[in-house]
Amino acid sequence: QVQLVESGGGLVQAGDSLRLSCAASGSTISSYTMGWFRQAPGKEREFVARISWSAGTTYYTDSVKGRFTISRDNAKNTVSLQMNILKPEDTAVYICAASPQRAGLLTRTREYDYWGQGTQVTVSS
Repeated sequence: QVQLVESGGGLVQAGDSLRLSCAASGSTISSYTMGWFRQAPGKEREFVARISWSAGTTYYTDSVKGRFTISRDNAKNTVSLQMNILKPEDTAVYICAASPQRAGLLTRTREYDYWGQGTQVTVSS
């Protein structure tokens, strides 16, 4: 069982940066693909980014490519999401997730077994 706790959200202006962190406990995440999703009010949860268990590969949704960077520190059991040049449309609750799968794009919520509670990111224009 993996417990995930996100932190680092807040209220920022368009163009600012934020760094989100996800701390895992209960089990090591070194064998899991880790992902970030987000959910805006009234919208479905959507994929943002994911990183392979070895940190060898990353994948991003088109709208954040070049602005967001996902990374992980398996020794510290943490995953981070550096978000730059934030836009109002990035406003959402950002949620960390862990998947035991290693193949495929892994962009679908049903591919992830463990989820955090999320951290709110609000970007004002």
